[in-house]
Amino acid sequence: MAKRTLKRQLNLVQVIMLGTAGALGSGVFILTGHAAGIAGPATVLAVIIAGLLSFSIALNYCELATTYPETGGAMTYVREAWGKGLLSFLVGSMDCISSTFYCALSAVGFAYSLSVFIPTLPIVPVAIAAILVFTLLNILGVTNVGNAQIVMGLILISAFAFYIIGGFVLPNGFDPKILLSDGKWFIGGNFGGNLFTIFRTIALIYALYVGFEVIADDAEEIKNPAKNIPSAIIISLIIITLVYSLSVTVALGTSPWQQLAGSETALSDTVRKFSPTVGVTIIALAGMVGALTSVNSSMLSATRESFTLSRDGAWPMMLSRLNKARVPFMAILMIGLISIFITGIGLVNFLSYITSAGYLFVLFFSNLAMIKLRKKYPYIHRPYKVPLFPLTPLVASVTCLIVICFSELRALAFTGGVILLFAIYYYLRIGVAAWQETHTRALSPGRYRLLLPVTDFSGLDSLMKIGAGLAEAQSDMNMCMLLVMKKSTTENEQSLEHFRQTRQYVMEKFIHYAIERNVPTYSKTVTANSLAEGIVDEIKMDNNVRLLLLRMPRESAGRDLIKTTVQELFRENIVNIGVLYDKGLTCPQNILVPVGGGYHCKLAIQLAYKLASINNGQVDFLRVVPTSVDEEAYEDQMAYLQEVVMSELSSIPADASLHLDHSDSPAESIIRQASLGNVDLVIIGSSELYEDAELFGKIAEQVAAGAPCSTLVIRQHESQAASWLRRQVKSMEKKD
Repeated sequence: MAKRTLKRQLNLVQVIMLGTAGALGSGVFILTGHAAGIAGPATVLAVIIAGLLSFSIALNYCELATTYPETGGAMTYVREAWGKGLLSFLVGSMDCISSTFYCALSAVGFAYSLSVFIPTLPIVPVAIAAILVFTLLNILGVTNVGNAQIVMGLILISAFAFYIIGGFVLPNGFDPKILLSDGKWFIGGNFGGNLFTIFRTIALIYALYVGFEVIADDAEEIKNPAKNIPSAIIISLIIITLVYSLSVTVALGTSPWQQLAGSETALSDTVRKFSPTVGVTIIALAGMVGALTSVNSSMLSATRESFTLSRDGAWPMMLSRLNKARVPFMAILMIGLISIFITGIGLVNFLSYITSAGYLFVLFFSNLAMIKLRKKYPYIHRPYKVPLFPLTPLVASVTCLIVICFSELRALAFTGGVILLFAIYYYLRIGVAAWQETHTRALSPGRYRLLLPVTDFSGLDSLMKIGAGLAEAQSDMNMCMLLVMKKSTTENEQSLEHFRQTRQYVMEKFIHYAIERNVPTYSKTVTANSLAEGIVDEIKMDNNVRLLLLRMPRESAGRDLIKTTVQELFRENIVNIGVLYDKGLTCPQNILVPVGGGYHCKLAIQLAYKLASINNGQVDFLRVVPTSVDEEAYEDQMAYLQEVVMSELSSIPADASLHLDHSDSPAESIIRQASLGNVDLVIIGSSELYEDAELFGKIAEQVAAGAPCSTLVIRQHESQAASWLRRQVKSMEKKD
């Protein structure tokens, strides 16, 4: 089954900065003081140990992300290991919500850093404003996100370099006597208590090291993933570990840990000692930039997780919709809104514990998934293999468990509550889906109608084949044959008798196809002044008509009647319409659907899929692109074709194919493809712009006339206002 795919457009530098700058964000600025309040000087040891332990997990991610270089990260690995189920759903959902909490934490950190310049600054409103800005930036495209991360990352690394170097070389900077004022690392008195303190501190700060997780989540948008992903993960983690270790060392060696305990501006407080003017400005700005990079990268990670969950059908399908920049804009909007809501909590240490606990839950099952995948797929191509297997994933798993156990009890309870809510949602969704399926089956046959008005009594076989197939494909639909008798016929006994005889002949054919397909059917005869009047009156009497099928006769007199009827139905605009240009249709198995992206092609996609599935056939979805389109735009066109089809069918069926054709004449391209592909039926949507002389638009008319097979032209019902607005927009685009 094909899936919506994102575009590979991030280079190595951008990816390194996503992992590095995103992690070197607000966390170290706002958590250093909180960590010092727990561990004192041993905070330095906790930071170093956390970094070293992170390498075992990061190496696992190098193997997993290069083996499965697609968006979703941990959820993808768990799904491949144990299949689609509750576990993969929980891992993906917790990965998403943890990144969302980290986004909120970083936004709050930005506001605190800005408060160094404006002490009376309202923290929560400023944090919300930051989230709104990066929500918009993410919607505009991932390249913008990557470029912004490079700029902010370079600024951030430069600021840390100034802080570290300045702290060690400038007067009033780092002093070992301040760091170890009592001559010892630990503030506790026994080994067990000291060990508890170390792991409690690691639990608080661990979210600062998960930049590699962001890289894995966005693997589907990384160029040359086999090479760039491992390089970016390892390089970014080395930089992060060095910067954190040295920065915390400078901070605790410049001011006594008792003064920094609980501070949310520890780096700004300490830089005042050795660089009270320039240094304070640089670190305050770095805190703001760092927070923004974390907002940027965590939002990217969260939206890609929600995109994957939606693409897999676990979350609402609308969240996997892509815009023209090929980014999941609906997922971005949702994550932005949730981040804004979470920001209202405003408790820095609580947000950090929740973020760390959620990430550790995800990382734990990712490590186990790697062990499972090695056994399940021993011969699968792995561009990168983790060293010392299985020791490395086992160490990583134990690390996750230990850190989880030392997290704050409230945060663990909250995280457990979130997991429970996701589990309830998972089972409720399954229950609702089962109920809907049962309810659909319980519906009385024929709830909706497919209407086949009879104009003349010749050449109806092809139309009935299509109608019976569509009715069979939709269990709650019946097929109604509508015979419209002109009022003048009732005044002539000879004409009335002829109508009765021909009606009997048509009924026999109609019943034959109905029995063959086992679909509920009935016929109805109405009297009216014209065919259009009879159809309109019938539809207005019963609004359950879902599709009206007509056949375009080959004789000019009959064609004029159908054209007049269809034009009247266009004006009434009350039903979906299909007109068959028949050229001897036998069985609609191989179906060609041109996808131009217009409104009416959506119904064509649905009908083609139903007909092909009921006839054990296949559908070829074709998009014609100009010959001037370059390779990158060509890839975008294929992604757009995939997106349009999936928007209507939720997935790309196994018996369907998608391809592009270079041509400056769409009609000629469609006709050529119909000739080469042994196509039985072309189903094409009506143009949204057409002259009065054209019933469905120039392209549709040319295809219907020139294709070697039958053509079904579709016009989907829409409101008058929407139809007018759509045509005005198309007209303006055409003029441009």
